[in-house]
Amino acid sequence: MGIKGLTKLLADNAPKSMKEQKFESYFGRKIAIDASMSIYQFLIVVGRVGSELLTNEAGDVTSHLQGMFTRTIRLLEAGLKPAYIFDGKPPDLKKQELSKRFSKREDATEDLKTAQAEGDKESIEKFSKRTVKVTKQHNDDCKRLLRLMGVPVIEMKSLISYLISRLLRKQRQSVQHFAKMGRHVYAVASEDMDSLTFGAPRFLRHLMEPSSKKIPVMEFEIAKVLEELDLTMDQFIDLCILCGCDYCDSIRGIGGQTALKLIRQHGSIENILENINKERYQIPENWPYQEARRLFKEPLVSEPNDQLEIKWTAPDEEGLVSFLVNENGFNGERVTKACHILVALAIEKIKAAKNKSSQGRLESFFKPAVSTSMPIKRKETSEKTTKETAKKKSKPGGGRKK
Repeated sequence: MGIKGLTKLLADNAPKSMKEQKFESYFGRKIAIDASMSIYQFLIVVGRVGSELLTNEAGDVTSHLQGMFTRTIRLLEAGLKPAYIFDGKPPDLKKQELSKRFSKREDATEDLKTAQAEGDKESIEKFSKRTVKVTKQHNDDCKRLLRLMGVPVIEMKSLISYLISRLLRKQRQSVQHFAKMGRHVYAVASEDMDSLTFGAPRFLRHLMEPSSKKIPVMEFEIAKVLEELDLTMDQFIDLCILCGCDYCDSIRGIGGQTALKLIRQHGSIENILENINKERYQIPENWPYQEARRLFKEPLVSEPNDQLEIKWTAPDEEGLVSFLVNENGFNGERVTKACHILVALAIEKIKAAKNKSSQGRLESFFKPAVSTSMPIKRKETSEKTTKETAKKKSKPGGGRKK
């Protein structure tokens, strides 16, 4: 769920904090992607016919592999540098929310059986999507695939423990908190709005939507959110808790607009509770809002690890063909073509960089393939412009203005 109604609340009260972007505008950017959310989307959409998922000859579901493979290639072709983040064990405070989701899946399973017995195709498709759950096997399959593709996989231990791994030492292990380390990634991509509540500097929605839908990427920037709402980060966290989050119930009768009004008026949940009309608004018994607040704002316990590296490597073409074609029944010709794209994007660039005396920039490893139909004149124009620029810089007063 993330934060209930936060997108609309920001659209109404902080419109400048969110903007539509083209997929290609993130060329050269390192993006931390919520893997589980992406896998969930693939299981719902890719290859689905009614309640049936895409499977191989053995009957194993392959929708998640198909979606992850094709979407990741699309990201790389556009010049993006994805790093997939796999969350670990959820905090105890989220057990209530997970229990609700389990109940909803159980209800959807019963509704699906009824729809199948009645032959109601529309209801079959609707309820089958509600029964989807990302399993450990789905995650393991995608981790193996991504590593074969040479794409970074970051595995977290849990949402509330501190890092043991060398990648994120002393940093809370969640997709959202990984994005706090802005010097390592440009933004976090997910569909859960609580990425902003966790403090991700930039948050992207719809990055993993199919290109056929032509849905623009929606970018949110937390600094602009706070500026437009005229709130501190602590107040924004309290606002999100009041709206409704995964870690505790909200106060019945208080929606987004009322929550914003109350936070602006009283400054904190504690002050709101002291002044609220308790006959009008029902406060949950033993309401753990303070624990929820701590989960959102748990700070670093020591200096961040400046030696963190997220490495993209050459894809294992033979391993990919073996895994996708031999083990999972993918079309051999299509996989081979896709592997050629990966090779064009990575292997040759890495080999060229190794042959040079100086190390090339990582960005050059994942540039979109240059069209062979590009007119020669464009190259000539580019070279001419470069020479003219160099000539101007050599003159007194040339170059950038101070």
